[in-house]
Amino acid sequence: MLRILDRYILRKFLGTYFLMLVIIMMVAVVFDISEKTEDFAKMKASVGEIVVDYYLNFILYYANLFSGLFIFLAVLLFTSRLAHRSEIIAMLSNGVSFPRVLWPYFVGATFLCVLSLVVNHQVLPAANRVRLAFEEAHIRATFFVEDRHLHREITPGVIAYCEHYGAKEKTLYHFGLEQWDGHVLVRKLNADRAVYDSVNGSWHLHDYLTRIIGADGDRFVRGAEMDTVIALKPSDLGQRWETAMAMSTGELDDYIDAKRKQGDGKVTSYLIERHQRTSYPFATYVFTLIGVSIASRKVRGGTGLHLALGVMLVLIYVFTMKLTTVAATNAGLEPFLAVWAPNVLFGAIGIWIYRKAPK
Repeated sequence: MLRILDRYILRKFLGTYFLMLVIIMMVAVVFDISEKTEDFAKMKASVGEIVVDYYLNFILYYANLFSGLFIFLAVLLFTSRLAHRSEIIAMLSNGVSFPRVLWPYFVGATFLCVLSLVVNHQVLPAANRVRLAFEEAHIRATFFVEDRHLHREITPGVIAYCEHYGAKEKTLYHFGLEQWDGHVLVRKLNADRAVYDSVNGSWHLHDYLTRIIGADGDRFVRGAEMDTVIALKPSDLGQRWETAMAMSTGELDDYIDAKRKQGDGKVTSYLIERHQRTSYPFATYVFTLIGVSIASRKVRGGTGLHLALGVMLVLIYVFTMKLTTVAATNAGLEPFLAVWAPNVLFGAIGIWIYRKAPK
Protein backbone atom coordinates (compact mmCIF):
# COMPACT_ATOMS: atom_id res chain seq x y z
CA MET A 1 0.00 0.00 0.00
CA LEU A 2 1.34 3.41 -0.99
CA ARG A 3 1.74 5.93 1.81
CA ILE A 4 1.81 9.73 1.59
CA LEU A 5 5.57 9.80 0.94
CA ASP A 6 5.24 7.12 -1.75
CA ARG A 7 2.43 8.96 -3.52
CA TYR A 8 4.37 12.24 -3.32
CA ILE A 9 7.54 10.78 -4.89
CA LEU A 10 5.60 8.73 -7.43
CA ARG A 11 3.48 11.71 -8.52
CA LYS A 12 6.53 13.95 -8.91
CA PHE A 13 8.51 11.24 -10.72
CA LEU A 14 5.83 10.36 -13.28
CA GLY A 15 4.70 13.98 -13.60
CA THR A 16 8.21 15.17 -14.42
CA TYR A 17 8.67 12.29 -16.88
CA PHE A 18 5.47 12.92 -18.84
CA LEU A 19 6.02 16.68 -18.83
CA MET A 20 9.51 16.23 -20.32
CA LEU A 21 8.09 13.74 -22.81
CA VAL A 22 5.44 16.16 -24.04
CA ILE A 23 7.81 19.14 -24.30
CA ILE A 24 10.59 17.25 -26.12
CA MET A 25 8.17 15.54 -28.51
CA MET A 26 6.64 18.92 -29.37
CA VAL A 27 10.12 20.26 -30.16
CA ALA A 28 10.90 17.12 -32.23
CA VAL A 29 7.71 17.51 -34.26
CA VAL A 30 8.43 21.19 -34.94
CA PHE A 31 11.95 20.36 -36.16
CA ASP A 32 10.64 17.50 -38.34
CA ILE A 33 7.97 19.71 -39.88
CA SER A 34 10.55 22.39 -40.69
CA GLU A 35 12.76 19.75 -42.31
CA LYS A 36 9.96 18.17 -44.37
CA THR A 37 7.99 21.30 -45.33
CA GLU A 38 9.06 21.02 -48.97
CA ASP A 39 8.16 17.32 -49.07
CA PHE A 40 4.72 18.01 -47.60
CA ALA A 41 4.11 20.73 -50.18
CA LYS A 42 4.85 18.33 -53.05
CA MET A 43 3.05 15.22 -51.79
CA LYS A 44 -0.59 14.38 -52.38
CA ALA A 45 -1.26 13.25 -48.81
CA SER A 46 -4.02 15.08 -46.96
CA VAL A 47 -3.48 16.97 -43.73
CA GLY A 48 -5.35 14.24 -41.87
CA GLU A 49 -3.00 11.56 -43.25
CA ILE A 50 0.05 13.62 -42.30
CA VAL A 51 -1.20 14.15 -38.77
CA VAL A 52 -2.72 10.71 -38.07
CA ASP A 53 -0.69 8.30 -40.21
CA TYR A 54 2.66 9.98 -39.81
CA TYR A 55 2.99 12.29 -36.82
CA LEU A 56 0.97 10.33 -34.27
CA ASN A 57 3.05 7.26 -35.03
CA PHE A 58 6.20 9.40 -35.25
CA ILE A 59 5.57 10.63 -31.69
CA LEU A 60 4.86 7.09 -30.44
CA TYR A 61 8.05 5.71 -31.99
CA TYR A 62 10.45 8.39 -30.79
CA ALA A 63 8.81 8.75 -27.37
CA ASN A 64 9.34 5.05 -26.79
CA LEU A 65 12.83 5.10 -28.30
CA PHE A 66 14.07 7.83 -25.96
CA SER A 67 11.93 6.90 -22.95
CA GLY A 68 15.00 5.64 -21.07
CA LEU A 69 16.69 9.02 -21.44
CA PHE A 70 13.53 10.86 -20.35
CA ILE A 71 13.17 8.59 -17.31
CA PHE A 72 16.79 9.18 -16.35
CA LEU A 73 16.53 12.95 -16.69
CA ALA A 74 13.21 13.02 -14.82
CA VAL A 75 14.71 11.07 -11.91
CA LEU A 76 17.77 13.33 -11.86
CA LEU A 77 15.82 16.58 -11.96
CA PHE A 78 13.22 15.65 -9.37
CA THR A 79 15.60 13.91 -6.95
CA SER A 80 18.16 16.69 -7.28
CA ARG A 81 15.51 19.22 -6.25
CA LEU A 82 14.65 17.05 -3.24
CA ALA A 83 18.31 16.89 -2.24
CA HIS A 84 18.83 20.63 -2.81
CA ARG A 85 15.89 21.40 -0.49
CA SER A 86 17.31 18.92 2.08
CA GLU A 87 14.20 16.73 1.79
CA ILE A 88 16.30 13.59 1.32
CA ILE A 89 18.25 14.44 4.49
CA ALA A 90 14.97 15.02 6.36
CA MET A 91 13.65 11.62 5.27
CA LEU A 92 16.82 9.81 6.34
CA SER A 93 17.10 11.68 9.64
CA ASN A 94 13.52 10.71 10.53
CA GLY A 95 14.30 7.01 10.29
CA VAL A 96 13.29 6.38 6.67
CA SER A 97 15.91 4.09 5.14
CA PHE A 98 17.37 4.77 1.73
CA PRO A 99 15.95 1.51 0.27
CA ARG A 100 12.54 2.69 1.54
CA VAL A 101 13.03 5.97 -0.30
CA LEU A 102 13.82 3.98 -3.45
CA TRP A 103 10.59 1.98 -3.20
CA PRO A 104 8.22 4.48 -4.91
CA TYR A 105 10.83 5.14 -7.60
CA PHE A 106 10.86 1.47 -8.50
CA VAL A 107 7.07 1.33 -8.41
CA GLY A 108 7.09 4.08 -11.04
CA ALA A 109 9.88 2.33 -12.95
CA THR A 110 7.84 -0.90 -12.98
CA PHE A 111 4.82 0.94 -14.37
CA LEU A 112 6.93 2.53 -17.12
CA CYS A 113 8.74 -0.75 -17.84
CA VAL A 114 5.47 -2.68 -18.29
CA LEU A 115 4.06 0.15 -20.40
CA SER A 116 7.16 0.08 -22.62
CA LEU A 117 7.00 -3.72 -22.97
CA VAL A 118 3.38 -3.55 -24.10
CA VAL A 119 4.17 -0.75 -26.54
CA ASN A 120 7.27 -2.52 -27.93
CA HIS A 121 5.62 -5.90 -28.45
CA GLN A 122 2.01 -4.99 -29.19
CA VAL A 123 1.43 -1.36 -30.17
CA LEU A 124 4.59 -0.06 -31.83
CA PRO A 125 4.90 -2.64 -34.68
CA ALA A 126 1.46 -1.68 -36.03
CA ALA A 127 2.28 2.03 -35.62
CA ASN A 128 5.61 1.58 -37.41
CA ARG A 129 3.86 -0.25 -40.24
CA VAL A 130 1.62 2.76 -40.87
CA ARG A 131 4.47 5.29 -40.47
CA LEU A 132 6.87 3.43 -42.77
CA ALA A 133 4.13 2.92 -45.37
CA PHE A 134 3.51 6.67 -45.34
CA GLU A 135 7.24 7.37 -45.75
CA GLU A 136 7.49 4.89 -48.63
CA ALA A 137 4.48 6.37 -50.39
CA HIS A 138 5.20 10.07 -49.93
CA ILE A 139 8.70 10.79 -48.65
CA ARG A 140 11.15 8.23 -49.98
CA ALA A 141 10.96 5.46 -52.48
CA THR A 142 11.10 1.85 -51.42
CA PHE A 143 14.58 0.44 -51.63
CA PHE A 144 16.29 -2.80 -50.88
CA VAL A 145 19.69 -3.48 -49.45
CA GLU A 146 22.22 -4.36 -52.12
CA ASP A 147 24.38 -7.37 -51.35
CA ARG A 148 26.87 -9.76 -52.89
CA HIS A 149 27.15 -13.53 -53.05
CA LEU A 150 23.60 -14.31 -52.00
CA HIS A 151 22.46 -17.91 -51.44
CA ARG A 152 18.84 -18.91 -50.79
CA GLU A 153 17.18 -22.31 -50.49
CA ILE A 154 13.86 -21.33 -52.02
CA THR A 155 12.30 -24.81 -51.75
CA PRO A 156 13.72 -28.06 -50.38
CA GLY A 157 16.51 -29.14 -52.70
CA VAL A 158 16.37 -25.98 -54.86
CA ILE A 159 19.10 -23.42 -54.20
CA ALA A 160 19.39 -20.03 -55.89
CA TYR A 161 22.49 -17.85 -55.81
CA CYS A 162 23.95 -14.78 -57.46
CA GLU A 163 27.15 -12.77 -57.30
CA HIS A 164 25.39 -9.43 -57.00
CA TYR A 165 21.85 -8.14 -56.58
CA GLY A 166 21.00 -4.75 -58.10
CA ALA A 167 18.20 -3.48 -55.90
CA LYS A 168 17.00 -0.52 -57.96
CA GLU A 169 16.70 -2.51 -61.19
CA LYS A 170 15.65 -5.73 -59.42
CA THR A 171 18.30 -7.70 -61.24
CA LEU A 172 20.37 -10.73 -60.22
CA TYR A 173 23.80 -10.79 -61.85
CA HIS A 174 25.56 -14.10 -62.57
CA PHE A 175 22.49 -15.96 -61.43
CA GLY A 176 22.46 -19.68 -60.70
CA LEU A 177 19.79 -22.21 -59.80
CA GLU A 178 20.60 -25.73 -58.59
CA GLN A 179 18.22 -28.64 -58.11
CA TRP A 180 19.35 -31.44 -55.81
CA ASP A 181 17.94 -34.92 -55.22
CA GLY A 182 19.27 -35.64 -51.78
CA HIS A 183 23.02 -35.22 -52.14
CA VAL A 184 22.99 -35.56 -55.94
CA LEU A 185 22.91 -32.55 -58.27
CA VAL A 186 20.38 -33.26 -61.06
CA ARG A 187 19.95 -29.88 -62.75
CA LYS A 188 21.85 -26.61 -62.86
CA LEU A 189 20.91 -23.35 -64.55
CA ASN A 190 23.26 -20.39 -65.02
CA ALA A 191 22.38 -16.99 -66.48
CA ASP A 192 24.31 -13.80 -67.02
CA ARG A 193 21.48 -11.91 -65.32
CA ALA A 194 17.87 -12.38 -64.21
CA VAL A 195 15.44 -9.45 -64.17
CA TYR A 196 12.30 -9.58 -62.05
CA ASP A 197 8.99 -8.84 -63.78
CA SER A 198 6.76 -7.41 -61.03
CA VAL A 199 3.67 -7.62 -63.28
CA ASN A 200 3.86 -11.35 -63.98
CA GLY A 201 5.88 -12.31 -60.93
CA SER A 202 8.44 -14.08 -63.11
CA TRP A 203 12.16 -13.75 -63.83
CA HIS A 204 13.47 -12.90 -67.29
CA LEU A 205 16.78 -14.70 -67.89
CA HIS A 206 19.47 -13.42 -70.25
CA ASP A 207 22.20 -15.64 -71.81
CA TYR A 208 21.27 -18.77 -69.91
CA LEU A 209 22.71 -22.27 -69.91
CA THR A 210 20.90 -25.27 -68.43
CA ARG A 211 22.77 -28.44 -67.57
CA ILE A 212 20.65 -31.56 -67.04
CA ILE A 213 22.62 -34.31 -65.36
CA GLY A 214 21.59 -37.88 -66.20
CA ALA A 215 22.90 -41.40 -65.84
CA ASP A 216 23.64 -41.56 -69.57
CA GLY A 217 25.45 -38.24 -69.64
CA ASP A 218 24.77 -34.55 -69.33
CA ARG A 219 22.52 -32.57 -71.67
CA PHE A 220 22.95 -28.82 -72.21
CA VAL A 221 20.35 -26.25 -73.28
CA ARG A 222 21.55 -22.79 -74.19
CA GLY A 223 19.49 -19.71 -75.07
CA ALA A 224 19.52 -15.91 -75.28
CA GLU A 225 16.36 -15.16 -73.26
CA MET A 226 13.79 -17.07 -71.25
CA ASP A 227 11.00 -16.35 -68.78
CA THR A 228 10.73 -18.62 -65.77
CA VAL A 229 8.72 -18.69 -62.56
CA ILE A 230 10.82 -19.16 -59.43
CA ALA A 231 9.56 -19.08 -55.84
CA LEU A 232 11.78 -16.11 -55.16
CA LYS A 233 10.88 -12.44 -54.75
CA PRO A 234 13.11 -9.37 -54.38
CA SER A 235 11.87 -8.99 -50.81
CA ASP A 236 13.41 -12.41 -50.06
CA LEU A 237 16.84 -11.13 -51.04
CA GLY A 238 17.12 -8.09 -48.82
CA GLN A 239 15.13 -5.13 -47.63
CA ARG A 240 15.25 -2.13 -45.37
CA TRP A 241 16.15 -3.40 -41.94
CA GLU A 242 13.58 -0.96 -40.56
CA THR A 243 10.95 -3.39 -41.86
CA ALA A 244 11.68 -5.47 -38.76
CA MET A 245 10.23 -2.64 -36.66
CA ALA A 246 6.90 -3.08 -38.46
CA MET A 247 6.66 -6.78 -37.62
CA SER A 248 4.92 -8.08 -34.55
CA THR A 249 7.07 -10.20 -32.28
CA GLY A 250 5.51 -13.38 -33.64
CA GLU A 251 6.03 -12.27 -37.24
CA LEU A 252 9.61 -11.33 -36.46
CA ASP A 253 10.30 -14.77 -34.97
CA ASP A 254 8.76 -16.45 -38.03
CA TYR A 255 10.78 -14.25 -40.38
CA ILE A 256 14.06 -15.05 -38.61
CA ASP A 257 13.23 -18.77 -38.68
CA ALA A 258 12.36 -18.63 -42.39
CA LYS A 259 15.58 -16.80 -43.23
CA ARG A 260 17.63 -19.37 -41.39
CA LYS A 261 15.91 -22.20 -43.25
CA GLN A 262 16.72 -20.44 -46.53
CA GLY A 263 20.38 -20.46 -45.56
CA ASP A 264 20.46 -16.71 -44.99
CA GLY A 265 22.78 -16.11 -42.05
CA LYS A 266 22.32 -12.34 -42.14
CA VAL A 267 19.62 -12.09 -39.49
CA THR A 268 21.70 -10.35 -36.82
CA SER A 269 19.95 -7.00 -37.17
CA TYR A 270 16.56 -8.73 -36.82
CA LEU A 271 17.73 -10.62 -33.73
CA ILE A 272 18.98 -7.36 -32.24
CA GLU A 273 15.58 -5.75 -32.87
CA ARG A 274 13.90 -8.78 -31.29
CA HIS A 275 15.97 -8.65 -28.10
CA GLN A 276 15.90 -4.85 -27.81
CA ARG A 277 12.13 -4.91 -27.48
CA THR A 278 12.65 -6.45 -24.05
CA SER A 279 16.06 -5.13 -22.99
CA TYR A 280 15.26 -1.42 -23.45
CA PRO A 281 12.24 -1.46 -21.11
CA PHE A 282 14.28 -3.21 -18.41
CA ALA A 283 16.92 -0.49 -18.70
CA THR A 284 14.33 1.63 -16.86
CA TYR A 285 15.40 0.01 -13.59
CA VAL A 286 19.07 0.69 -14.32
CA PHE A 287 18.47 4.35 -15.14
CA THR A 288 16.26 4.80 -12.07
CA LEU A 289 18.81 3.27 -9.70
CA ILE A 290 21.69 5.33 -11.10
CA GLY A 291 19.64 8.53 -11.22
CA VAL A 292 18.43 8.33 -7.62
CA SER A 293 21.85 7.28 -6.29
CA ILE A 294 23.58 10.22 -8.01
CA ALA A 295 21.00 12.94 -7.37
CA SER A 296 20.22 12.06 -3.74
CA ARG A 297 23.55 13.48 -2.58
CA LYS A 298 23.46 17.21 -1.85
CA VAL A 299 26.58 18.70 -3.44
CA ARG A 300 27.89 22.12 -4.40
CA GLY A 301 26.70 22.76 -7.93
CA GLY A 302 23.31 21.19 -7.28
CA THR A 303 21.17 20.13 -10.23
CA GLY A 304 23.73 21.28 -12.79
CA LEU A 305 26.40 18.89 -11.53
CA HIS A 306 23.91 16.04 -11.28
CA LEU A 307 22.76 16.65 -14.85
CA ALA A 308 26.34 16.75 -16.10
CA LEU A 309 27.15 13.42 -14.44
CA GLY A 310 23.89 11.91 -15.64
CA VAL A 311 24.29 13.01 -19.25
CA MET A 312 27.86 11.68 -19.26
CA LEU A 313 26.64 8.27 -18.06
CA VAL A 314 23.84 8.24 -20.66
CA LEU A 315 26.32 9.01 -23.43
CA ILE A 316 28.59 6.22 -22.23
CA TYR A 317 25.57 3.86 -22.13
CA VAL A 318 24.56 4.77 -25.70
CA PHE A 319 28.17 4.39 -26.87
CA THR A 320 28.39 0.97 -25.18
CA MET A 321 25.12 -0.13 -26.79
CA LYS A 322 26.32 0.96 -30.22
CA LEU A 323 29.67 -0.73 -29.65
CA THR A 324 28.12 -4.06 -28.72
CA THR A 325 25.55 -4.00 -31.56
CA VAL A 326 28.29 -3.23 -34.09
CA ALA A 327 30.31 -6.10 -32.61
CA ALA A 328 27.28 -8.36 -33.06
CA THR A 329 26.77 -7.23 -36.66
CA ASN A 330 30.40 -7.31 -37.82
CA ALA A 331 32.39 -9.38 -35.33
CA GLY A 332 30.06 -12.27 -34.58
CA LEU A 333 29.10 -11.33 -31.02
CA GLU A 334 25.94 -13.10 -29.89
CA PRO A 335 23.00 -10.63 -30.40
CA PHE A 336 21.40 -11.53 -27.05
CA LEU A 337 24.67 -10.78 -25.25
CA ALA A 338 25.22 -7.61 -27.29
CA VAL A 339 21.82 -6.21 -26.34
CA TRP A 340 21.80 -7.17 -22.66
CA ALA A 341 25.47 -6.52 -21.83
CA PRO A 342 25.04 -2.71 -21.40
CA ASN A 343 22.16 -3.29 -18.95
CA VAL A 344 24.25 -5.73 -16.93
CA LEU A 345 27.31 -3.47 -16.98
CA PHE A 346 25.47 -0.32 -15.99
CA GLY A 347 23.37 -2.26 -13.50
CA ALA A 348 26.63 -3.16 -11.75
CA ILE A 349 27.71 0.50 -11.93
CA GLY A 350 24.34 1.52 -10.48
CA ILE A 351 24.76 -0.89 -7.55
CA TRP A 352 28.23 0.54 -6.87
CA ILE A 353 26.90 4.13 -6.93
CA TYR A 354 24.00 3.07 -4.71
CA ARG A 355 26.42 1.71 -2.13
CA LYS A 356 28.17 5.09 -2.12
CA ALA A 357 24.94 7.08 -1.81
CA PRO A 358 24.09 8.72 1.55
CA LYS A 359 22.24 6.35 3.87
